[in-house]
Amino acid sequence: MKKTIAISACLLGTPCRYDASDNKNEALLETLQGHTLIPFCPEDHAFGSPRPTMDLIATIQGHRAISNESMLDISAPIEAYAKTFFDTHPQIDTVIGKDRSPSCGVCSSKLYNEHKQLLSSHEAGLMIKEAQRRNITCIDAEHILNLTNN
Repeated sequence: MKKTIAISACLLGTPCRYDASDNKNEALLETLQGHTLIPFCPEDHAFGSPRPTMDLIATIQGHRAISNESMLDISAPIEAYAKTFFDTHPQIDTVIGKDRSPSCGVCSSKLYNEHKQLLSSHEAGLMIKEAQRRNITCIDAEHILNLTNN
C-alpha cells in the first residue's frame, strides 16, 4: 500500500544541513520507492543554509532550540513551520526524520540542560513533536534501514 511520507529534505539530497551539505541516502530512497515523498526542513526554511548550529535544551518552558552562536531561543519559527507544514499536508501517513537533529530526530535527538550537560540521547526534535501530537507515525531514517537490513 502506497503511503504519503514526509521526509527530511537533506535525506533526499537537498543541501539544507547547517553547513549547507546534505545527508542523501540512496539506500533509504530505494526502500521508499513507490511512495509519495514530501520533503521538509524547518531549519533551512527559518534560517537558511549555512546557519549556526543549535541544541535542544530542557528549560522551564519545555524543550527549546537554542542557537549555539547567539544563545537565543530560536524555537518559534521551527514550531510555526511544523504546524503549517502538517496543516498543509493532512494526507501524511508517516514522517521520516533525520536522526539526531534537534528539529527532525524522532528518538535520537540529544537533550541538554541549560549548562550544556547531556540529559538524554533519545528525544524527539521540535518538528517531530508536532507530528507526534497529531498521531502521525514517526521514524528516524537510520531505524528504517536497520529494519530493512535485518
